[in-house]
Amino acid sequence: MDIMKLSIDECWKKIEEAMKKHPTPYKELNAVYQFELIGDQGGTYQLVLSDGKMNILRDQFKEPNCILQMKGSDFKKFLQGKMNSAAAYMMGKLKLQGSMGLALKLERLLEQYEL
Repeated sequence: MDIMKLSIDECWKKIEEAMKKHPTPYKELNAVYQFELIGDQGGTYQLVLSDGKMNILRDQFKEPNCILQMKGSDFKKFLQGKMNSAAAYMMGKLKLQGSMGLALKLERLLEQYEL
């Protein structure tokens, strides 16, 4: 299925399914990633990784370690590995607050999933 045709909520469901099925890549990572997606399918989401578990929050947020702000369409490209976070940051397509190291870890983490 082409992720570009999915809604943002459907993308998050795919992420959740893939990560819960295969938790090994994030079992050592404890971080709260906040995604602030801009545009017609925008919204704020958090990916919470803690003690080998993952949750996706759509409200009742935790304190984030890393905030990534981008368009919803760029988020889908990021999930597919078609948008390098460092290059997107340099071009202004990605705004980042918090740890750049965690952002890079996230990119390497997502590369391990078929999304």
